Amino acid sequence: MCVNSTAPAAVIVLAAGAGTRMRSKLPKVLHEIGGRSLLMHAITAARGVEPAQLVAVVRHEREQVVAHLAEHAPEVLVADQDDIPGTGRAVQCGLEQVGAEAGTVLVTYGDVPLLDAPTLQSLVAQHEAAGSAVTVLTALLEDASGYGRIVRSEDGGEVLGIVEHKDASAAQREIREVNSGIYAFDVAVLRSALSRITTDNAQGEMYLTDVLALAREDGGSVRAVVTDDAILVEGANDRVQLAQLGAEMNRRILERHMRAGVSIVDPSTTWIDAEVSIGQDTTVLPGVQLLGATDIGADVVIGPDSTLRHTVVADGAEVVRTHALHAEIGEQASVGPFTYLRPGTVLGAKGKIGGFVETKNAQIGEGSKVPHLSYVGDAEIGEHTNIGAATIVANYDGVNKHRTRVGSHVRVGSDSVLVAPVSIGDGAATGAGAVVREDVPAGALAVNAVSQRIVEGWTERRRPGTPAAAAAAAAQKQAEGADAPAQESKEREN
Repeated sequence: MCVNSTAPAAVIVLAAGAGTRMRSKLPKVLHEIGGRSLLMHAITAARGVEPAQLVAVVRHEREQVVAHLAEHAPEVLVADQDDIPGTGRAVQCGLEQVGAEAGTVLVTYGDVPLLDAPTLQSLVAQHEAAGSAVTVLTALLEDASGYGRIVRSEDGGEVLGIVEHKDASAAQREIREVNSGIYAFDVAVLRSALSRITTDNAQGEMYLTDVLALAREDGGSVRAVVTDDAILVEGANDRVQLAQLGAEMNRRILERHMRAGVSIVDPSTTWIDAEVSIGQDTTVLPGVQLLGATDIGADVVIGPDSTLRHTVVADGAEVVRTHALHAEIGEQASVGPFTYLRPGTVLGAKGKIGGFVETKNAQIGEGSKVPHLSYVGDAEIGEHTNIGAATIVANYDGVNKHRTRVGSHVRVGSDSVLVAPVSIGDGAATGAGAVVREDVPAGALAVNAVSQRIVEGWTERRRPGTPAAAAAAAAQKQAEGADAPAQESKEREN
């Protein structure tokens, strides 16, 4: 539906409503689907038409909404709706931030997350090509109950009016074309009409739809552009609709990736946010969630049962049953299963972080491995180093965090504890069970040498009557029985 168009003078996004049906402390427009708030989906679509100005009209929970805009869309101008109710007044407040005296102003909403830039571009293009005063975006519904109906002229070219469902005649209720509430206005027409709209109606509100009648009275043309994808203009009024729109958005995101060369084995259990990028010939296995600004390379295998948020995975890597947040995984590296990569984890090319390993703020060099049952926090590990099973980097002394540095080509023995701050030089090693409290020079071996001591009969003396004591006695008796023939043979030889 994309048509080339000139950039509009402004887009006004209405985000002032209370959204009481959402039943939430969070403003409705800040609820999320696809990794963005509803409001940021609206802002993203508006950015796509490259308006000279972008305005958001706010009121309910203003501080939260404005703070969200400041963080995610600082270029957006904020307009405050006052106590006068109605969409007409909301647009009038937004228009006060618009400096243009000519051109097109788009009006859209902060709770219509599937509306996209190509649809808005088409609306602007057709509005300007026809020289219309007002152009309304409409949709065709099989069941139009509850929606305002579009009443057209006999030739179908002009919009004569919008009739609300409760006010519609029986014949008008048969109309399937409905008002989306999204408009393109000539800015001069909009300013003039809004200055004449009153609240003299049953609801005591300034209706934006009144602009259409005033534009026609002034000799302007009012037309409609029908979208062939009705869900694009559907709003999220409660959590049921939010979930439905989220599922549809996810379906479209998955379809886009699959058509671009990504294999998604089970779309029904896969969720991918709007900002995620994935390279060709990557395979996404069942139970995967790719969230936030995650960036997946080509020829990668993700899953099953993995959640990656704001994580970078380079070409050819494999990530199995892993939870990763703000992490980087290098080319042809391997992660998982049952692995937790916390923020600041960077795994080099051909490296490995294996099963039941947790890492945090750890930089692990090319070809290095942390294969099993380990915790590596606040650490730097060089290249081609192996961290033995059950190794713990003790980074916290109860007050402060400290860093550990392990060089290249190091072999850390199983069940070692590296007590930060400590350094292990290139080519060094630790013995199994070593507790490393002091720096280890390059090429050295660190061990905690304690001779093994055997205390015979300890279990039977200290744990009498237990299954362990019985098992020990039986084993001893069996050993004595096995020794008897050998003793007899030795005596005969003598």
